Amino acid sequence: MYKSKRTHVAILIIVVLAVLLGVGNYIKTNYTVRTVYVEGNIHYTEDEIKRMVMDGILGDNSLYLSFKYKNKDVKGIPFVDVLNVDILSADTIKITVYEKSLTGYVKYLDTYVYFDRDGYVVENSNIKTVGIPQVTGLEFDHIIVGEPIPVEDKEVFQKILDITKLLNKYNLISDKIYFNKSGEITVFFENVKVALGGDRATLEDKLMLLPKLLQELSGKKGTLQMQTYDEDSGKYTFQPEKSG
Repeated sequence: MYKSKRTHVAILIIVVLAVLLGVGNYIKTNYTVRTVYVEGNIHYTEDEIKRMVMDGILGDNSLYLSFKYKNKDVKGIPFVDVLNVDILSADTIKITVYEKSLTGYVKYLDTYVYFDRDGYVVENSNIKTVGIPQVTGLEFDHIIVGEPIPVEDKEVFQKILDITKLLNKYNLISDKIYFNKSGEITVFFENVKVALGGDRATLEDKLMLLPKLLQELSGKKGTLQMQTYDEDSGKYTFQPEKSG
């Protein structure tokens, strides 16, 4: 009787193992990732995101990746806040990257220090990101990730946010934004500097005109003086850069 019971238990274990093995083999065969779509990435290429997500022993299994990265907050990956993996079909996944909100960056100790709309330091990195402007003219003596950049004029970050929003609105890509001690703003576009002055009320009116003005100034070097409008000539003044 005891021997018969042991036999039944052994058979049951073998059956369970066979079922588990069969299920495991089915999942491995049918849920191996062959196609990957990546969206939301700016700082990293698609291949870099794939390598970050699809690592480890089960890094090519869609079920495992979907479970592991279900709106997951990530640590240790600069600029990335959340990663999410959706299964589109058994062998196809979509990786959605939610990057940290960045408004601009400053150079500090040979690194790029990225900050958000409120001036809080998001990342300190050697990676320079296209599309995020460098901000110069700010005075500070230290930088701590997670804390605001210690500048005297706290309103400067709202000004930076206003400018970057308007630049995006009018499809303008600036290399650099400069603030002088009086709060006047100069925006750099390759070989053309645009002096906007310090009046925030007229900022959008000026930036609205810039796409056309920059097109007219293509190939030229100098400063477009937009602090004041010349009523007599009906235009802003462009000061060419002196050669030599």
